Amino acid sequence: MLNYLWSFMIIFSIIMAVFGGSMNALTTEMITSSTTAVKICFETCGILAMWMGIMYIAERSGLIDALARRMSPILNFLFPDVPANHPARKYIATNMIANFLGLGWAATPPGLLAMVELQKLNKNKQKATHAMCMFLIINISSIQLISINMVAYRKSYGSLNPTEIVAPSILATLVSTMVAITFAKLMYRKED
Repeated sequence: MLNYLWSFMIIFSIIMAVFGGSMNALTTEMITSSTTAVKICFETCGILAMWMGIMYIAERSGLIDALARRMSPILNFLFPDVPANHPARKYIATNMIANFLGLGWAATPPGLLAMVELQKLNKNKQKATHAMCMFLIINISSIQLISINMVAYRKSYGSLNPTEIVAPSILATLVSTMVAITFAKLMYRKED
């Protein structure tokens, strides 16, 4: 579906540029945008490598396991159906920690592994469990302490204060996550 949407937008833009007499401007903008995209990728690679390294060190040193144990009360509240020593809890904790730090790319692998482990607990393989739905809704709303992607993008575009978005993003993601958790808990009670 997205392929059709993008194809339509590209073809429509080219047609409008041809009939509007601005084909040179379109070509110039396409080249400039492509160059900017590659530049941003290289600039964010350093930040990505640093945070992925920190997450790797945290996992190898046992910090992730320690944080997962400390998160037990939260995990018990959010995922009451997941047993205390189940591997899904470690993956959920790792995913939540990475999202909290604004590392969506680092949160994806443990998030997928968490879903695999949660599916193993699922008695009805055709229907998502409450734990799976809660995990998905938390990932969609995702509390972020530091929005590293946005800070990196703002820095690469020359922002004088790229971190000024930290406080508003914390507030926005806190509110969205609280609403999401409340909704999921209400739906959980409604079905029981």
